[in-house]
Amino acid sequence: MAFTPLHDRVLVRRVESEEKTAGGLIIPDSAKEKPAEGEVVSVGAGARDEDGDRIAMDVKAGDKILFGKWSGTEVTVDGEELLIMKESDILGLMA
Repeated sequence: MAFTPLHDRVLVRRVESEEKTAGGLIIPDSAKEKPAEGEVVSVGAGARDEDGDRIAMDVKAGDKILFGKWSGTEVTVDGEELLIMKESDILGLMA
């Protein structure tokens, strides 16, 4: 199933965090927090301003992003758990 977000929404795949700490301790699954990093899968066409003109999106498919801990709505697309969020929920791009 192909999925395209509408307006200023973004479809994001979470990027899993490291299984070890910097000191070498292994973190069990039960103690892990959901990562706040992700990769943009697809983007909508952008919101419209008061005049009806499109506002261009700042992110594109393939961008690595950082987002708020409680951002987005979890959805399952083709058996994969993804997030749909507004572009404004994205905190920044990662280099």
